[in-house]
Amino acid sequence: MRILYIDIDTLRADHLGCYGYARNTSPNIDRIAEQGIRFDRCYATDTPCLPSRTALFSGRFGINTGVVSHGGTAADFIHEGPGREFISRLARTSWPARMRRAGLKTVTISTFGERHSAWHWYAGFQEVHNIGQFGLEQAHDVSPVALDWLDRNGQNDDWFVHMHLWDPHTPYRVPAEHGDPFAGDPIPSWLTEEIRAAHWQGVGPHSSREVMGFGISEALRKLYPRQPLEIPSMSEVRQMFDGYDTGIRYADEHVGRVINKLSDLGILDDTAILISSDHGETLGELNVYCDHHLADDFTNRIPFIMRWPGLGEGRVDRASHYHFDVAATVLELLDLKVPSNWDGRSFAAALREHRDEGRDALVLSQGAWTCQRSVRFDDYIFIRTLHDGYHELPDSMLFDLAIDPHELNDLADDLPEVVERANETLDRWHADRMRDHPTGTDPMATVLEEGGPWHVVGHLPNYLERLRATGREDAARRLEARYPHAAAPASSDRNG
Repeated sequence: MRILYIDIDTLRADHLGCYGYARNTSPNIDRIAEQGIRFDRCYATDTPCLPSRTALFSGRFGINTGVVSHGGTAADFIHEGPGREFISRLARTSWPARMRRAGLKTVTISTFGERHSAWHWYAGFQEVHNIGQFGLEQAHDVSPVALDWLDRNGQNDDWFVHMHLWDPHTPYRVPAEHGDPFAGDPIPSWLTEEIRAAHWQGVGPHSSREVMGFGISEALRKLYPRQPLEIPSMSEVRQMFDGYDTGIRYADEHVGRVINKLSDLGILDDTAILISSDHGETLGELNVYCDHHLADDFTNRIPFIMRWPGLGEGRVDRASHYHFDVAATVLELLDLKVPSNWDGRSFAAALREHRDEGRDALVLSQGAWTCQRSVRFDDYIFIRTLHDGYHELPDSMLFDLAIDPHELNDLADDLPEVVERANETLDRWHADRMRDHPTGTDPMATVLEEGGPWHVVGHLPNYLERLRATGREDAARRLEARYPHAAAPASSDRNG
């Protein structure tokens, strides 16, 4: 079996044509969706980047792996301890390791492991192609490596190739010669001038006054002209949507080149193709611009498209799945056993029988920019905030996504019975995970003990000065009152 997994970073499902987006961002991805199965409610268990891919490739929740953040103790896999054998458990049970043991050549074309010092993530890969630009490489740097590999190896049987494209990730940086493909298209209508103006008075990293962090860097403005640094008008709202969508379109063009290579080699029809992402992107929702800070629907919902020979064409699976459920399903489709330590569970039988069969509720986590856990069930998402990352978020939020898809109207006070149900689901999930936990400590608690989400630790003193200098004195007072023991300023060598 040949399997190509195209992993497009920061890819928001509702900005793809096959998921109903009006702009023509993804003609090649849409074509694969027409030939396969589109999963409508697939979610990353843990976000953002490092927790998500660790969970996917290990088959386990972040609470069990220990990886829920981008730095500190909770950025590293939990040690196995004295029972660790010569070959570690992860090296035996990771997603690529299971396929490798079954005879597939396992290959990754990605800088992800180096960017995040995620050396555990390589477990099971035989061949690693590091482009060497620490995540700032673009599709034109990555696709030639994939095309060359396919030229040399594609017609061989039994391989799994993971190709990672970064282009939609901030800073938005598609080459200028690509033009402005969406200059004449309307922007999404939900983000109105009224909403933008209200956000302008808000606070938090990557909010409308500080789109790239906690302030404004003129160096970034020169380096990345597609990337807005603040949102003072609707012109910058358009710049944001156009910049992000152009990144998707650029990645999609290179997806098309790789798909065409499979066709040229005569192996397209019997190659399984998976297209997905590590997380989505928040484009103004809850006053987070151009990043992925929350355990909300736009950060944790991801596209997942599977074109698998023999499973049918043009299908939409509307059941609720974690991303590692799809990984478990791939193992079963290959007649491989899902490891007993996995939290992911296969739905291969339902897929073969054209049935939608998934989970009743999904518990989602974010620990790098905020500390949140949420529950996605029925039409709702409930978000419990343990540390708001200086966004001034309530401790509990509830949104009905069927009528409020952009999380504008918090219903937590209006629907206490739904909130109670969600809290019970969260508490039960947590108790189940902690019953046999390898360390007895929830890594999210470790993040809080170490000062809070890694990306915001140490930034509050300087940020309070900026808030006062930009007329947000009241917000500065509130943040001081809420976080009186904020840590010292962070070091300057952090990368997210």
